Amino acid sequence: MTTAHTSRTDNLQLEIDRLVERAVSARHVHSLVLAVRSDDGQIDIGSAAGGVEPGDSYFVASIAKLFTATLVMQLLDEGRLALDALIQDHLQGVDLDGIHTHKGEDYSDRITIRHLLQHSSGLPDYFAGQLQDDLAENRDRAYTLDDVLDTARANDAEFPPGDRNGNRSSYCDTNYQLLSTIIESATGSSLAANLQTRISGPLDLADTYLFGPERAAGRPEPLPLRHRDRQLSIPLVLASERGAGGIVSTAADQVRFLQAFHGGELFDPANVDRMQQWNRIFFPLEYGLGLMRYRLPRFLTPFGALPELIGHSGVTGSFSFSNPEAGLHIAGTFNQLDKPSRPYGFMSKVAKTAIDHLHS
Repeated sequence: MTTAHTSRTDNLQLEIDRLVERAVSARHVHSLVLAVRSDDGQIDIGSAAGGVEPGDSYFVASIAKLFTATLVMQLLDEGRLALDALIQDHLQGVDLDGIHTHKGEDYSDRITIRHLLQHSSGLPDYFAGQLQDDLAENRDRAYTLDDVLDTARANDAEFPPGDRNGNRSSYCDTNYQLLSTIIESATGSSLAANLQTRISGPLDLADTYLFGPERAAGRPEPLPLRHRDRQLSIPLVLASERGAGGIVSTAADQVRFLQAFHGGELFDPANVDRMQQWNRIFFPLEYGLGLMRYRLPRFLTPFGALPELIGHSGVTGSFSFSNPEAGLHIAGTFNQLDKPSRPYGFMSKVAKTAIDHLHS
């Protein structure tokens, strides 16, 4: 590595460190972990502030959905699942009656795997409401798939599955609890085992695992979550989240996963294109098949266009996104429940800074 290149890399590290320190100075932000990596090897940076280290483990929250969707894509490649297969065909031991009732009609037998992946099922979301309030108040409790489905039965669905020709989505953790069980049914192995043998093991993601009773002894404890200034202890909730939000990882493992995801190491690369069938979900986010796309309209960025980012975020302020055009990957967490939208402005600044470096 030349002296000039080393100097440029050091300068980028300083710029990224400044962005991290500035982000941690905001109200209710106690810590931040970040990793940035480019496919060409020019960038491989870790940064952290607030008494944490770049290599610390943390709960990735809903980024777990990207891992769950990856497992589904692998099973599509193997012919064990099909996107438009009815979920009842893969959940024959699960009582699905009445989980999707809309305007008095039961649509439970019309839900497909595609509907779950894209949040186009219309199912009620068990996480929104009481459970989310419990987290903020540090009230811990375990729940099962049966509990999740009972919550769905007790609430009206938002819309019929595949409404508006599949162009309508509403974010719903219930979908990914069902997908977790479908993966287990299709493989005959637990979700934790599938994560290890199909993703973590092959990619050497030593610190990425499903939180719960099957995690290997000796795993480091993930960073404790916070809601504003309160430190939380909610292990039962986190173990119950499974493929909807129960994975622990590190920022370095996350960027390695993103590289493999976009680089065709995990499944047929054509599946990445299939997953990018975007529906609006909440501005400025769109949702595909287990993927989020974040892009701001040009009129909202008067000082220059910001990079488009594809990946996933979580309610804990976790983020794992790529700009495939530049071959850039960004991951980390604020580890803070009070403002799930917090990562987006920060990520845009990091991505622009890194891409400018690549182009300089």
